[in-house]
Amino acid sequence: MSPHLLAAESASDNRPLIITLFAVFVLATLGITIWAGRQTKDANDFYAGGRQFSGFQNGLAISGDYMSAASFLGIAGAIALSGYDGFLYSIGFLVAWLVALLLVAEPLRNSGRYTMGDVLAYRMRQRPVRTAAGVSTIVVSIFYLLAQMAGAGVLVSLLLGITSEAGKILIVVLVGVVMMLYVTIGGMKGTTWVQMVKAVLLIAGTLLITFLVLLKFNFNISDLLGEAAKNSGIGESFLEPGLKYGLNATTKLDFISLGIALVLGTAGLPHILIRFYTVPTAQAARKSVNWAIGIIGVFYLMTIALGFGAAALLDRDAIIASNKSGNTAAPLLAEEIGGGPDSTGGAILLAVISAVAFATILAVVAGLTLASSSSFAHDLYANVIRKGKATQKEEISAARWATVGIGTVAVVLGVFARDLNVAGLVALAFAVAASANLPTILYSLFWKRFTTQGALWSIYGGLISSVFLVLFSPVVSGKETSMFPDVDFHWFPLENPGLISIPLGFLLGWLGTLVSKEQPDKDKYAELEVRSLTGHGAH
Repeated sequence: MSPHLLAAESASDNRPLIITLFAVFVLATLGITIWAGRQTKDANDFYAGGRQFSGFQNGLAISGDYMSAASFLGIAGAIALSGYDGFLYSIGFLVAWLVALLLVAEPLRNSGRYTMGDVLAYRMRQRPVRTAAGVSTIVVSIFYLLAQMAGAGVLVSLLLGITSEAGKILIVVLVGVVMMLYVTIGGMKGTTWVQMVKAVLLIAGTLLITFLVLLKFNFNISDLLGEAAKNSGIGESFLEPGLKYGLNATTKLDFISLGIALVLGTAGLPHILIRFYTVPTAQAARKSVNWAIGIIGVFYLMTIALGFGAAALLDRDAIIASNKSGNTAAPLLAEEIGGGPDSTGGAILLAVISAVAFATILAVVAGLTLASSSSFAHDLYANVIRKGKATQKEEISAARWATVGIGTVAVVLGVFARDLNVAGLVALAFAVAASANLPTILYSLFWKRFTTQGALWSIYGGLISSVFLVLFSPVVSGKETSMFPDVDFHWFPLENPGLISIPLGFLLGWLGTLVSKEQPDKDKYAELEVRSLTGHGAH
């Protein structure tokens, strides 16, 4: 019997244990959420957690928000199947934080209140830029949510031995329902506490697996890599660049596109941007990013052990049979390290690691949904539809209803995306964020001449071009691992649109400003500049 079937069988033998672990975690985090929800008295509490979190707490929460299912499941799978080229995801995700730290974290905390739209609306025409910022935030969040939904479906199906498509769809729906509860009840306070708990659990779980993998190879990383290369069936080329991205000119361009998207995407991700508003000062925002870089850096170093450990200790065909894109490599590795599919130790470790991964998914999904529902309520509902006349109670109510709407869309799309590699899906969200949000944020903060038209061209141009190219790329159709593998309407050869759409976002922002007849308000820019650089007058 193949290892992936044994995994399902072993999981079924120990199902009471697995269900108990899951139930304990979900009930504990719901308890935290309800407790925090009772402390949520106004919009400041719901959107920014009352700005009461310290730099360390927020750094932990940012880590919890950032180390998603893509990091834990997707990267391990990408390394296990593609070797060196899979590890490039780890490098890209980590380096991206330097852009966020150096260019965005502090000025953004000083300039806005709750959302990216606040920064843009400060010196431009409120309604059009808030509408654009709201639309962009929701689209990027839904792309990112897709990855988490896909990860949840794969993970719980493996654990409970569910092989039917109807069962997998039901799991995605259940994750969506739990996520909506987190956000509607707890707001930013509840979400932040859940993310902090989850970050600690994820680091502890990954540390345990890393220790056990290295112990198996007497802490000799060279032996681990050698065994991974040998067991991969590919030999030494498994440890060299080019296995996935060096096949031809198209794959090389795809690698450049992926790298640009990963490095520039973090600074434009809505659920990361709103975390900078939960701290009392810009200094605390900078400190929280420093903490996040340290925690995330340690985690991504450990993905080497997860990915190459899976390649060394698991059968490649078994990983692919369990999930085409390798998303189950980390839990299968945990089971193998614990003693194998037929052992109690293996079942316990599989259950613990899967519960941690599930925690990861729930926490990230809650953060994403909060970002998009906040943007809908604060930017679109309160400032565009109600023209600034909505009460705080009405605004929070709109955010809660938006959570249900966005969650429903994510569930429906997540059903179709359940066989895609979650790291690749997140890279798409990064590309959309870097194309639509980053050019507009940087121009708004640092270019005096930037106008409303420039902002609209940049956001909509980057958004439409990136989403359009994804729709006609191999991610959606034309390959075995595509969202719709049975049809082929792709004509754009790259799996990531960043190479085209990110420069286009910057170009359109510049061009829209040049052809605009609007005269920028220099006094407002001077105020924004002082505020963003010094914090004077920040909320």
